[in-house]
Amino acid sequence: MRILQDDTLAIVIDIQEKLFPHIYENELVLNNSVRLIEGLKVLNVPILITEQYTKGLGKTLEPIASSLNEEYKPIEKIDFSCLGSDDFFELLKTYNKKNIILFGIETHVCILQTALDLVENNYNPIIIEDCVSSRKLHDKNIALKRMRSESCTISSLESILFELCRKAGNDKFKAISKLVK
Repeated sequence: MRILQDDTLAIVIDIQEKLFPHIYENELVLNNSVRLIEGLKVLNVPILITEQYTKGLGKTLEPIASSLNEEYKPIEKIDFSCLGSDDFFELLKTYNKKNIILFGIETHVCILQTALDLVENNYNPIIIEDCVSSRKLHDKNIALKRMRSESCTISSLESILFELCRKAGNDKFKAISKLVK
């Protein structure tokens, strides 16, 4: 199954101040996530963002918020799954997109539970492996295996951007090429 730009939306999940320093390869995840956001903006893919219990875990990291600029309107949640928030789930439905790109932290908690709920609600979750992490690598790897076994798609930053782009020789391709180099 091809992942098409017109039927795709992305969710930035909980890349927040107080948890971020404890995340495995956190700077790589942050840098890749910013590049993914920039690429998704070039491709006009809508982006939603969540924050888990903002009072306890802090706000979204500044580089993420800055890259989203006017799109930075986080939805606070207390459920681990984004779909556990009625406000979030109702907003997601208004976009009428089947492919949902997931990235952020933590892979084995909020990413996993959101992906499972998306599958249950007939969405196609796409987890961007080099844009997700957990405090422990082992937890991340177990969660990725579980999501794969639950019919989720696992992809990478470069792969998803070029798949959404579909062809070379245009301005979008040139912009994406610069981002992934």
